[in-house]
Amino acid sequence: MTTTHQGTYQGEITQAVVLERTHVPVLAEDVSPAVPRASLRRPTPQQRFVGIGSWAGALAMAWVICERMLPLPGPTWFVMTTLVMGMLLTAVTTAMTGSMIEVRDRLASTVITAATLLVGFALVTTLAFVFARGWKPLTHLNFFTHDMAGVGPSDPLNKGGVLHAIVGSLIEVGIATAITLPLGVGTAVFMTEIGGRFAGLVRTVVEAMTALPSIVAGLFIYSVFIIALGFPRSGLAAAMALSVMMLPIIARASDVVLRVVPGGLREASLALGASRWKTVWYVVLPTARPGLATALILGIARGVGETSPVLITSGAASFMVTDPRSGVMNSLPLYIFTTVRSGVPVAIDRAFGTAAVLLALVLVLFITARLLARPRGNRRSLTGRVRALLSLNRKTT
Repeated sequence: MTTTHQGTYQGEITQAVVLERTHVPVLAEDVSPAVPRASLRRPTPQQRFVGIGSWAGALAMAWVICERMLPLPGPTWFVMTTLVMGMLLTAVTTAMTGSMIEVRDRLASTVITAATLLVGFALVTTLAFVFARGWKPLTHLNFFTHDMAGVGPSDPLNKGGVLHAIVGSLIEVGIATAITLPLGVGTAVFMTEIGGRFAGLVRTVVEAMTALPSIVAGLFIYSVFIIALGFPRSGLAAAMALSVMMLPIIARASDVVLRVVPGGLREASLALGASRWKTVWYVVLPTARPGLATALILGIARGVGETSPVLITSGAASFMVTDPRSGVMNSLPLYIFTTVRSGVPVAIDRAFGTAAVLLALVLVLFITARLLARPRGNRRSLTGRVRALLSLNRKTT
């Protein structure tokens, strides 16, 4: 080795040794210690004071702007002005005491809180208004045990009821759920677990059908099921129209839920020797059961409130019909629509009472779906599912 090569080699070794040395940082004695960032969930007293002061000033400025400076009367303008002024003052006061990160955090928190309060206010006021207007019919027992056969729109509330509409809605939604639940979950399993060249096409069609107008679904079933095939207008045709509306909702929501399932569970199941079908049936679907229940609830909520498909494919009946193939069958949304059109005050009170019954029915269906989707026993844990899968593999082998 020449002298030049030896010098180059020793230089590289020295440089590597220098790079591998660890230098302990030395803190300057005159520098104040770093202050940890306060948690957003537990603001400091100074942050509370700044927030309260900002919103108090926003209220005062909104009153001055709406009542003294500009002709903006009414609570709507006052609330909007208060929100804008509150965000402005929050940004200014937070920037005076904190960094820009804290300013963004406070503004985001303000927007999210305002949106939550707005949605909650709309929901509470809607429920309160419906139950307040429909309280009189709900106090009569015949409202839940009788139908409207032989009862006119001007008859008092102690005559007639909505039992035929309740039974019709339950039958139609039940048939639509029995059709769409396996199809929707199966479509989601195909898009998520199987894939292939057609998975993207199926996902595009499902997403496009999510925004399908309800009248189009009703016209589709009317033209194919009633005109082309010759079936009469009935509750079965209405259930078919509702299934067209519910299918893309359930499939899209189930697809999102199945994507959230960790891939490690699938890999562990396949590593134990299980087939792809057993992995989906015993691991993926039980893990995603609460999310699939939410998808079912979204689909039922979409179908149970539809009026135009039922009006086109079934029609309204004022008497009890329990056979969905025999003829026209009423539903709660269709009964509300036909009753409000009469313009009679007693009939409008019946419509509000029926709307309250519809809200209660949706709540009962929501609770039932959540209870059925709740895991039981050893199915709740991954160990129980793995043990069941191993025992199944031993039996098959």
